Amino acid sequence: MTFISPPLERIQAVRINWGLAAAVVLHLIFLLSFVAALLLATQRANAQDVACRGENLVEIMARDNPDRLAEIRQKAAATPNGDSLLWRIEHAGAEPSWLYGTMHATDPRVLEMSDAARSAFDGAQTIVVESSEITNLEGAMASLMTDPSLTMLGAGETLQSLLEEADLAEVETVLKQRGVPITFVSRMQPWMVFSLISVPECELVRRGKGISFLDKKLADDALEQGKSLKGLETLKEQLSVLSGLPLDVQARLLVDTATLGDLLEDVTATMTELYLDGQVGMIMPLVEATTIETDTADTGAYAEFEKNLVLKRNHTMAERVLPILDEGNAFVAVGALHLPGEEGLVALLRDRGYTVTAVR
Repeated sequence: MTFISPPLERIQAVRINWGLAAAVVLHLIFLLSFVAALLLATQRANAQDVACRGENLVEIMARDNPDRLAEIRQKAAATPNGDSLLWRIEHAGAEPSWLYGTMHATDPRVLEMSDAARSAFDGAQTIVVESSEITNLEGAMASLMTDPSLTMLGAGETLQSLLEEADLAEVETVLKQRGVPITFVSRMQPWMVFSLISVPECELVRRGKGISFLDKKLADDALEQGKSLKGLETLKEQLSVLSGLPLDVQARLLVDTATLGDLLEDVTATMTELYLDGQVGMIMPLVEATTIETDTADTGAYAEFEKNLVLKRNHTMAERVLPILDEGNAFVAVGALHLPGEEGLVALLRDRGYTVTAVR
C-alpha cells in the first residue's frame, strides 16, 4: 500500500489517479494554462491579484512520515541527471551549447533564473524552446481551434453523455467556482474542460494580466535581442497528445481532477519548490509515492500516457535538436522533467556522443 500524505486523505481513494492528473499539469501546464486563460480572459484581465496557495507535500511528509520521505529521496538520488537545471553540451567541431530545464509558470521566482543560466542565455546565438509558436500563442491557438478534431467532441456527443450523473455534478461544481457554466463546455473534449479546472487561480490571473511564463519570456527576449529562435515541436503535436487520448481516459482524468480540488494547488506548490531547489529528479518519485493505488486499467492508461507525453517526446526532441547543437552556441530550454532519467534528454544526448555536464 502506498503512503498517502494528509492532504490526500481528503480524497476518495477508490476514484483517484492523481499521478495522471499531476503528470498532465507538470508537463503541459504552459499549454493548459494558456487555453484556460484564453477562454477565461475577460474575467481574469481585470481581476485582483490572487495569492498562490498550496501546501508543500515534502514538508508535510518530513513532519509526518520521515522514513517514507527518506525512501523517496533515495530513489530520487538514483535517478540519473536529476539534480541540475543547467547543463553544458560539448561536441567536437562546435562551440559549446546549453540545456536548461524550465518550469512553464509565471511565478516570479521561476522567472528569476540563476546567474549562470542567464549568462548562458545572453551569450547564445540561437535560442531553442519546445515550440517557437509561443511567441504568438493567440494566433497559434486560433488556428488550432479551426480543427475541431483537436478540441471538440464528435457529432451527438456531449460532456453530459460521457459522464455519469454523480461525476457530472462534481465537474459542474468546480466549473461554477471558476465562473464557467456547463453549457459553455458541453461540446468540448474533456481535456479542454480539464484545462479550465487544473491550473491554479493565481496562475490564470497572472496570465490574464499579460505576464509571460518562463519559456515564452525566453522566446520573446530572444527575438527582441536579435537572436535566432527555433522550436522542437509544434503546438498541434502537443495538443494531439491530449486529444489523442481515448475519451474514457480523458473523462476519467477530468473527473478525478475535479475531485482532487485544492490538492492541485499543493501539487503546484510542491513542484515549484523542488524546481527552485534544482531537485527535478525527485518530482516523479514523489508523485509515484503519493499516488493512490488504482485498478489495472488506470495503471495501463497512466503508462501509455507517460510514454506518449514524456518518453516519445524526449526522443523526438533529441533527434530534432542535433543539427542545432552541431551548429553550436545554442541555449535549449525545455520543461525540466524532460531532462532526468534513463530516457531523459541528458542521457539521450550522451548516447549520441555529446559530452553533457551539469552546471551547479
